[in-house]
Amino acid sequence: IPAGSFRMGDLSGIGHDDEKPVHEVRIGYNFAVGKYEVTQAEWKSVMGSNPSSFKGARNPVEQVSWYDANAFVAKLTKKTGKEYRLLSEAEWEYMTRAGSTTEYPWGDRIDRSKAKYDSKSTAPVGSYSANAFGVHDAIGNVWEWLEDCWHWNYDGAPSDGSARTKPCVWRSLRGGSWSS
Repeated sequence: IPAGSFRMGDLSGIGHDDEKPVHEVRIGYNFAVGKYEVTQAEWKSVMGSNPSSFKGARNPVEQVSWYDANAFVAKLTKKTGKEYRLLSEAEWEYMTRAGSTTEYPWGDRIDRSKAKYDSKSTAPVGSYSANAFGVHDAIGNVWEWLEDCWHWNYDGAPSDGSARTKPCVWRSLRGGSWSS
C-alpha cells in the first residue's frame, strides 16, 4: 500500500459518533497487507488448529480474539523471520478506501454482489472484487481486528497512521461481517 493522505471518518455525515470528527491522516510510509483475509488453512498451518465455525480451507478464519490474532502474527513473524502485526485503524481505513471518498470503496451503496453480509455463513476469501489497491473483502465476511483501542470518537486520534493504544478497555474491529 503506497504512502499517502486521506480524510478519515464519516465523510457522508450520517455515520456513528465513533467515526467523527473527520480528520486528515498522512501515512508517510508504504506498508504491506494480505490480498485476502487470513484463511483457515493459513491459520492452521501457523497455529496448529482451526477455531472457525464455518469450515473451509479457503474461508476466512473466524472465532478468534484480539489476543489470538496477536498470537498468530507473533508466530508468523517467528516462523518467517519477517515482521507481521495488526494494522492500525488509520492504516485499515486508508487501505480499504483505496483512494475513494464514498461510503464504501466502490460507491455509496452496498449489495450482495459487493460483500458478504446479512448472511448465515462466511464466503471463501476473494469471492468479491478487489479494491483499487488489490485487496479483497475488506468490507463484510469477517470483522478484522486492529491494533487500536476503541474510543467513543476520533477526538485526539493520531494523524500519522499510528495506532491509538491508550486508554484501552476494548479493541477496535472494522469491516463488518457475514452477519452484519
